[in-house]
Amino acid sequence: MGDIDGWANIHHDILKEIAKHLYSYDDFIQLRLVCKQWSLKLPEISSKILWLLVPESFSNYFSEDDEGGYHLMQRIADEVRLDIQSLDEAKIHHLKLPEMQNKLIRGSFGEWLIVLDIYQGSMCMLNAFTKVRLDLPPISTFPDIIDYNPNNYGLEYTVRDLGDDDMDDYHEPSSYINCIHVWKVIINSCPINDNEDFMAVAIHGLRRTLAFYKPNDKRWLDLSTRKQAFDDVIFFGEKIYAVEEGGQLYEFDTKTKSGPVGGIHEVKPPSDAAVGLYQLKYLVGCANGSLLMLVRHFTIRESRTYKFDIYELKKNAKEWSRLDSLKNYIVMIGFNSSVQILPASIQTKGNQIYFTDNLLNLQSWDYAEHQDIGIFDLDDGSYQRVLSDVKFMCPPVWCYSSSLL
Repeated sequence: MGDIDGWANIHHDILKEIAKHLYSYDDFIQLRLVCKQWSLKLPEISSKILWLLVPESFSNYFSEDDEGGYHLMQRIADEVRLDIQSLDEAKIHHLKLPEMQNKLIRGSFGEWLIVLDIYQGSMCMLNAFTKVRLDLPPISTFPDIIDYNPNNYGLEYTVRDLGDDDMDDYHEPSSYINCIHVWKVIINSCPINDNEDFMAVAIHGLRRTLAFYKPNDKRWLDLSTRKQAFDDVIFFGEKIYAVEEGGQLYEFDTKTKSGPVGGIHEVKPPSDAAVGLYQLKYLVGCANGSLLMLVRHFTIRESRTYKFDIYELKKNAKEWSRLDSLKNYIVMIGFNSSVQILPASIQTKGNQIYFTDNLLNLQSWDYAEHQDIGIFDLDDGSYQRVLSDVKFMCPPVWCYSSSLL
């Protein structure tokens, strides 16, 4: 008994020195659970900070079969790295995620990840810290997938262009559709454990249209925006806001029992936010009730971010106004639900944009040569590239605590 008490009362400096040699988040948690004294002596690695989730390794290639179809083979190691504290590459923790091989991440909100299986076409929400999993309807249930025949090897999906009545249905291999069909998925709240009281919206398909999911539904349901190509969608103030490639805002009420209802917002797009091949638009809900639209511009040759334009739509306003500064805030964009947070939460300065890639047309073929991850500083227009010497085929994604919003 004396030996046990001796270990429990080990000097905190020695205990911290032992902890320095643990690189796995899960191993560190186990160390803190050895006894109450150790738990009190060791600091928590809190989820209430900004994390960049990156795959530790990959193997990705396309191979053409005899019938002309394409199969994407992707492997993501069971270990993934979480880069924290203002993207300081020297401070990396490891977190084990279950069954991440052959998976893609297509969204995040707080500590919840939207995970897609490229072989099965299944989708789920996974809590990166608790490992709780909640299933979402599979890709085969999207409104434009009108038939799924797993026995028709090579051409399993029958797809309908919902925006063009004159276009015939066409057939595609599931290995192809599963990789490129879902652009982004967002949720309106972080479920608590296995509580499924949440709603999800997806940007999907060739035309980048919207579909929504409510708990207990078996399918993704159409939001009736078939001829628009959407760049981003968010939940904000019990509503869904979406922006299409030309800058037009859409608004949907989420309180109706049958599902979100709405359409084109009365506010016209900013006059200089035109459709551009080398730009993406993002929406961000602000603490003061206003909406931000970020226009991200890419270089033509390398598809690297070189500037942002920012517009604000104040509550009850009738037009967008241009902003030159985010003041004391930072915003995070990419596959995550686009959000505004206070920089004090992650020990960094304000007036910055943290960005990762969500250009699917590049990721489908050669993302490793076009990855675009970094921090854009609005004070001087400079940007800091992050992890630029590491090649990822599955793009990193932001994770953060919802209490930071």
